[in-house]
Amino acid sequence: MRRGLTLRVHAFFERRFPERRVFLKSDSDTRFIRLSSETQIIAVAGLALFVSWSIVATAIVLMDSIGSGNFRDQARRDQQVYQERLNAMSSERDRRAEEALAAQDRFNAALEQISTMQSELLSSETRKRELETGIDVIQANLRQTMREREILRRTVLDLRKQSAPDSPEQVLAATAPEQLDFLTTALAETAAERDQIQSDAQSALAQRDDLELELQLAAQRNDQIFRQLEEAMAISVEPLTKMFSSAGLPPDRILEQVRRGYNGEGGPLEPLSLSTRGEEPSADEVRANELLNQMSQLNLYRIAAERAPFSTPVNLGHVRQSSGFGYRRDPKTGGRRLHKGSDFAGSTGTDIFATADGVVTHAGWQSGYGRLVTIRHAFGIETRYAHNSNIRVKVGQRVSRGDHIADMGSTGRSTGTHLHYEVRVNGKPVNPMIYIKAARNVF
Repeated sequence: MRRGLTLRVHAFFERRFPERRVFLKSDSDTRFIRLSSETQIIAVAGLALFVSWSIVATAIVLMDSIGSGNFRDQARRDQQVYQERLNAMSSERDRRAEEALAAQDRFNAALEQISTMQSELLSSETRKRELETGIDVIQANLRQTMREREILRRTVLDLRKQSAPDSPEQVLAATAPEQLDFLTTALAETAAERDQIQSDAQSALAQRDDLELELQLAAQRNDQIFRQLEEAMAISVEPLTKMFSSAGLPPDRILEQVRRGYNGEGGPLEPLSLSTRGEEPSADEVRANELLNQMSQLNLYRIAAERAPFSTPVNLGHVRQSSGFGYRRDPKTGGRRLHKGSDFAGSTGTDIFATADGVVTHAGWQSGYGRLVTIRHAFGIETRYAHNSNIRVKVGQRVSRGDHIADMGSTGRSTGTHLHYEVRVNGKPVNPMIYIKAARNVF
């Protein structure tokens, strides 16, 4: 049965692929090649497999090309959105800084106004006490004068009753009315002066009430200014603290190093003192000093951020990250080795920037790295920029964050045009993206 099935299958292929002969004729001889059914089937099957493989491979290449193109377009769009977000954050930070400076100016003006009002209030209180004392003295003198007038009037009446018409007593009695009129006039003037003093005292009291109301309004305005400043400081300081912590840099230690090495770049702010009599500081003075401490901390953060590599060495809108930090397979040796930095691929001549303030310690050729720029920063940090086509700095030169230091190339041990960027802390390589990602929502 099995043999019969084999014969039928063979007959089926004989009908579809009959035996063929290919004749090869020369001048002196004629030869032929016999192509059996099995040979033809194998040739057709091989050809079909080759065509199928070609179609599948072409489809895969086209799909990969389309997918990579979409991915690059998406990456460019993401980079553009990220750059716009960075610009918006930078503008917002600048506005916040301007608002803080304006609020500080308003706060200083308010403090000067409060000081003036306090001086006027003290003067008013002193004048009020003087007027009250004068009123008491005048009233005492007036009562004494009235008592003396009453005694004198009674004495005159007694003398008129007891003395003769031409006696000295009668003469004194006759002139007594003039003296009484004089005393009455003096008393009237004294009473008028007393009324004027009382009116002045009432005016002084009303003025004091107005000053107290102005002081209350000024206190409310100061409280509002304090709240705005405190909110601005909290918004400004918190992201910076988080940025340094995310980068593995203890904020307290970093700020203390900056404070010890401060050389006049903006400077720590001095505490505010309004009293010269050794009194306890007021609540406003305490809040003002806290704000000044926060402003000083913000300024120290600013200086520290410029000295640590939180910036990107290239414009991310024109390059792509082609390789990250970590262990990978060496294409030449086949073994695993530590890739000590991050690679950014781009076109030859792409601008490369310093990621922080520092001093150039190497600017030239180094085996493996090609044309290399090394910059020493604060806090034991060093950055390296390798495989450059051109170097634009010299050893010993001091650079700032964002300075153009080299052009991208493919020198040294390199398989294509790219920048090899390293960050080393105390000589030990660390992932550069830790610093770049930590600053992503700040700068």
